[in-house]
Amino acid sequence: MLHKLHYISQGQTPEVHIQHIASALNAGVKLVQLRLKNLSNDQYTEYAIQAKELCGKFGAQLIINDNPIVAKASSADALHLGLDDMPVSEAKKIVSDKSVGGTANTFEHIQQRCKEGVDYIGLGPFQFTTTKEKLSPVLGVSGYTNIIQKMKAEQLTTPVYAIGGIELKDIESIIKTGVYGIAVSGLITNSNNKEHLVKEINKILYHA
Repeated sequence: MLHKLHYISQGQTPEVHIQHIASALNAGVKLVQLRLKNLSNDQYTEYAIQAKELCGKFGAQLIINDNPIVAKASSADALHLGLDDMPVSEAKKIVSDKSVGGTANTFEHIQQRCKEGVDYIGLGPFQFTTTKEKLSPVLGVSGYTNIIQKMKAEQLTTPVYAIGGIELKDIESIIKTGVYGIAVSGLITNSNNKEHLVKEINKILYHA
């Protein structure tokens, strides 16, 4: 089972992504997604291998964003696919036994992802975030409540991560909607006391 706190890498350069991943792992994060764009497969694989080695030292799991070839080559634990990325069925042929997660913005996307057989869903955005260039309409707590209720009614049980501009003060109300966990980026990257923050987040996620 994947950890409830999911850190997504960010930074101006791939090297900075790796530095931020190292800091997050040091602070106690156990699930990391390497999210690099506009690199060749060879370059992406090189950084993915570095990230995987770091995760191995901390007993953490690594997800690769958007590239099944890199996920396989780096022995990552999972692959995450956006709505415009390769179809899940094709990606699964490449990564075989790895977990595959998928992005969703609406209940219709959730239905699609469940049909595709993803292992988890990143549902968002919760609120405005500068991390993504093309932002879908924000969901807020009411959006998650509505979608999770519809999932229960249709007996869809795929774990859902809330994502997009989440702050510490938002986590308790988000978890109460019935989502499985949260995916964050800036919240951890920009923290001056990451270890304390990660403890606080996990306290809420596992005891809310």
